[in-house]
Amino acid sequence: MIAAWVGAVAVLVLFTVVAVLLRGSETGVYFRFADQVALVVLGLLIAGGVLLLARPRVRADAEGIEVRNILTTQRLSWQVVRRVAFPDGASWARLDLPDDEYMPVLAIQAVDGYRAVEGIARLRALHSAARSS
Repeated sequence: MIAAWVGAVAVLVLFTVVAVLLRGSETGVYFRFADQVALVVLGLLIAGGVLLLARPRVRADAEGIEVRNILTTQRLSWQVVRRVAFPDGASWARLDLPDDEYMPVLAIQAVDGYRAVEGIARLRALHSAARSS
């Protein structure tokens, strides 16, 4: 989340600085005020896209799991989830579902190291407790 915020601020600052400096550059091209505003607006849109990377979240309880990825949120019962998996070489965890389908869990990523291991262990414990009852 911190990296997404830092990245978004850096993108916005970069686009704003470029927009300000373009007007005074001697490249032979004339940039108007509208061009500068458009560049800042473009920076805002890209920064917003970067902030979408901070959106993923997972919430789990005894009844089921709610997975919020970048654009979608889904709530599933533990009875639907066949397995909580983190395949070798994968960047993030996933929920194995019936019919060979799966749902990515972007909130638990390999780069999180030990926190990812703890998160998977807690999800697997909830899953096995719900499936055994």
